[in-house]
Amino acid sequence: MGAITVSRADIDQAAAPALRHRIILNFEGEAEGTSTDEVIAEILKLTAG
Repeated sequence: MGAITVSRADIDQAAAPALRHRIILNFEGEAEGTSTDEVIAEILKLTAG
């Protein structure tokens, strides 16, 4: 049986596949070679708590 609530691990696992196509890098991000997965990882890091 599954969990009753969503855990942080669930969010971490689902974030990249769910958000990857929704994030568009600006010129600066593309020029620096930043990936959307790096942006998502940073968002997750900043919102952990």
